[in-house]
Amino acid sequence: MLGFCIGTSALAANGESTQPWLQEFAENTQQQAVNKNLPGYVFAYIEKGKVAKVFLYGKETKNGASINTDTVFRLASVSKTFTSMLMAKYVAQQRLDWQQPIAQLVPDYAFAASGDKALQLQHIVGQSSGFMPNAYDNLIEANYPLPKVLTMLSELTPLCAPGKCYTYQNALFGVIEEYFSQHHSSYGQALNQEIIKPLNMPHASVGKVALQAEKNWARPHVAVGRSDWRAVSVRDDYYQYSPAAGVNASIEDMVLWVRALLGEQPDILPASLVQTVTRPITLSKRETYRREWRQYLKDAHYGLGWRIYDFNGHTLNYHGGWVQGYRADVAFAPDYGVGYVMLMNAESNLINQFTADFWAACFKALEKQDKLLSNNSMAASY
Repeated sequence: MLGFCIGTSALAANGESTQPWLQEFAENTQQQAVNKNLPGYVFAYIEKGKVAKVFLYGKETKNGASINTDTVFRLASVSKTFTSMLMAKYVAQQRLDWQQPIAQLVPDYAFAASGDKALQLQHIVGQSSGFMPNAYDNLIEANYPLPKVLTMLSELTPLCAPGKCYTYQNALFGVIEEYFSQHHSSYGQALNQEIIKPLNMPHASVGKVALQAEKNWARPHVAVGRSDWRAVSVRDDYYQYSPAAGVNASIEDMVLWVRALLGEQPDILPASLVQTVTRPITLSKRETYRREWRQYLKDAHYGLGWRIYDFNGHTLNYHGGWVQGYRADVAFAPDYGVGYVMLMNAESNLINQFTADFWAACFKALEKQDKLLSNNSMAASY
């Protein structure tokens, strides 16, 4: 396994200097974190076939240990990137089908089994159910039992036919949780078997109990002032919907995840499956209006568990996550074989700016590199 280059804001631990653009980004990010008194974060820059550059800041909690590469965070909705790949593997193994009606997956609920209102597996993972956006998230946060919420969803009238519009959901992922339960398994067991163990992820897990069993785990923090943060208890709510928001991981785990997505583990994550889940399917135009991103985004779609952005002409596969006390971002640019992860133990919108700034700087550097290589190639031909 390729290792890590642990960086401060300027110099990696083994004495290797970082690229100037990455050094500048790391310094600016750390300074903004200091200004806002952020509890902690970790981010990584991954290039296919090279040592990952990892940058650490802050502590697990105010008087706790410093964040390191083993520190485990909640991934929140970044979990959906794992769920989409798990479902893609099940489809490839002919255990499921993307067009399979969810009435077959969870027959105990009254979801339509046929006709133009019939929801399919692809509509859950692809966020095209047609239900009002974030349907019954309020019930998740009120700790309603999962079966009760699924029953209410099955009776909900959609805004559009399945597959016709982008409507982001969390509660509907409970169908996948329930599917595994009805087959005497669990989402966590399936994910361990198909992805976590094969990729040798040392700390990745599913669920609250698994998070808190870790020796090093980042406590959640919420804002109580402009630059004041308070540690809070880990909430149960979204952990009931693990396929939507129940995965935990360290930066070491996430580097392995991105490496696999970049094609370094084709026996576990075949390129065909990565292409399947990152194929643009449903237009999500509102994403292009995100304040920190809008100057860069030319188009936006949702695939299967991934957002697919046109970032100033470059394809960027991205997903973010947000639950109480945590933020997370993961993204990779397949054309360049590079990726990025940021994990944060605070509910700070700064992560939006950090990630947009990262990719703006990264693509600028890559374009410059391409131009230099092109010029050198032309010169060599004379």
